[in-house]
Amino acid sequence: MRTEREMIDLILGVAKADERIRAVTMEGSRANPAAPKDKYQDYDISFYVTDIAPFCNNPAWVVEQFGHPLMMQMPEAMRWPDGGGHFSYMMIYPDGVRLDLTLLPPRQYTDMAEPSVVLLDKDGLLPPLPSPSDAVYHIKPPAPLYYYSCCNNFWWCLNNVAKGIARDELPYAMNMLNAVVRFELHCMIEWYIGTQHGFHLSTGKDGKYFKHYLPSELYTQYTATYSDSNYENLWTAVLTMCDLFHTLALSVAEHFGFAYRQEEEDGMRAYLRMVREDAL
Repeated sequence: MRTEREMIDLILGVAKADERIRAVTMEGSRANPAAPKDKYQDYDISFYVTDIAPFCNNPAWVVEQFGHPLMMQMPEAMRWPDGGGHFSYMMIYPDGVRLDLTLLPPRQYTDMAEPSVVLLDKDGLLPPLPSPSDAVYHIKPPAPLYYYSCCNNFWWCLNNVAKGIARDELPYAMNMLNAVVRFELHCMIEWYIGTQHGFHLSTGKDGKYFKHYLPSELYTQYTATYSDSNYENLWTAVLTMCDLFHTLALSVAEHFGFAYRQEEEDGMRAYLRMVREDAL
């Protein structure tokens, strides 16, 4: 796999040789000093060009500049295009390097909110950059209503999981558990981590850093909330998720002085028992 220095040299070489490319920035985890470093990090690169049209839906140009990838995706040329004035090429190369290259006009630079590093600015047109930081991704303390809404939706939507299991509707049950209910669990996990470590950190996309911040016993419990397609195992995962959410929600409520509505949990647990017993 090519090194970061080799990739940056390649990227800058392409940009310097093309007068249409006026500036280059790098975003994402490689621009984020707080992100763990490893060889699998993507290269999220933006080329700011004088005219975007020649670069749009032109994979031949990308192949000529960067070589043949194992696979390429062009999101703005797919089923639901939403370029917003830019065009992207996402590529994985035979050595394992992934390059996500976005072409856009210089005026769009001010729209960037994530950590960003200027690699090249031929005209000095890009605005001054703050020091790279992942502050935009930091956990935000919940307002009382947001905390209550999280708790209420977590418990309420479990009724759909139970009905999906009872009706032998595995895709529906799994989606409700892992998309809807798990979203609320992840919110509560983040708040709990914030109360333990401070609200100046990020748990990463989809909680990928949970393991770094949760006590080992709670992370082990969290891993047990994932199930295979066996319904008994799925019920076990559901109830484990309930127990974990209860523990975290009470801790978060105590930290912020919020009221935890135990009666809502008790009501849904009663409903879950009823549905499960009906299926026995």
